[in-house]
Amino acid sequence: MDTSSTTVPMHFVHNLFQGLTTSTAQRKQFLAQAEIPFFLLEAAHGRVTVLQFARLYRLLANEYDDETPGFFSRPLRGGTLKYLCLSVLDAANLQIALHRFSQFFRLILDDAAYQLVIEDKVASMRFIEKTPPQGDRVLVHELMLKLVHGMASWLIAEKIPPLKISCAYPQPQHSHEYLYFYPGEVAFDQPWTAIHFDRQLLRKPIRQTKQQLSGFLQKAPADWIYVSFGEQLLAHRVRDHLSESEQIGSAIQQVAQALHLSVRTLSRRLAAEGTHFQAVKDEVRRDIAIQQLTSGSASLVVLAGQLGFEDLASFNRAFRKWTGSTPGTYRRGLMNY
Repeated sequence: MDTSSTTVPMHFVHNLFQGLTTSTAQRKQFLAQAEIPFFLLEAAHGRVTVLQFARLYRLLANEYDDETPGFFSRPLRGGTLKYLCLSVLDAANLQIALHRFSQFFRLILDDAAYQLVIEDKVASMRFIEKTPPQGDRVLVHELMLKLVHGMASWLIAEKIPPLKISCAYPQPQHSHEYLYFYPGEVAFDQPWTAIHFDRQLLRKPIRQTKQQLSGFLQKAPADWIYVSFGEQLLAHRVRDHLSESEQIGSAIQQVAQALHLSVRTLSRRLAAEGTHFQAVKDEVRRDIAIQQLTSGSASLVVLAGQLGFEDLASFNRAFRKWTGSTPGTYRRGLMNY
């Protein structure tokens, strides 16, 4: 799944400001620097690319000298993630690295902690809240769990497939996004937020070096927000296939054939994952449309054709249904800065 063509709902952006004291003028300035149309801040169904969200995150982290901008009572100063990585790179294996990861946060964070728990064949990294965070609680839990998952996967140079995700909060309205945000089984209202995975992975050696660290830091947090697990989820395989520009207009019969499945089997397996073919196809077209409106220069008519729509009117109707605004409104919002 290409990070450049995936999106997140606008409430991620809205909630990113929750722990910070910012005026409307300041928010408008930050959004302009991140190339996010200001009108989207109040758009109920608005979306931005993962790269736009990551750009805004880094802007706020730099401005407030806090790599968890406004999340906690004590800021994590610039360079925290770098020194965290340096402290684990010489670990013999992932288990030792995750133990050091937990100890690092015990030293620098008062409001929350990480804990590595091993039970039978399952290892769990828990994010345990000690006091309510300053920022939006759900977003803080989501991003702090994505941090440990993304960093652990990077350390062993291998995607870690979650066996289960536990969330210490009620099921949010955007939980349908977890099909891509947290692939696998998700349980809400749990005692703590945690990612559970095969304990055998703890034996994996650390494969990264200091030479690879700068690239990892430059791509954070974009690279670990949405990760494709096509080996695990058919919805991800379908999305990856459709994301190839020449395949975006494919019908279900064509995709099923390309994935060596019958239409019935493809439909049944997608239903078991809580989705269906047209929903995945529309998500791909929506995300590519937003990405192109953000960084591309193609006319709306050309873009409509590339996305497989018969005409601009059909594209406008679909985009309004997906985001609450027309593609023209979105592009004009960017041009107004």
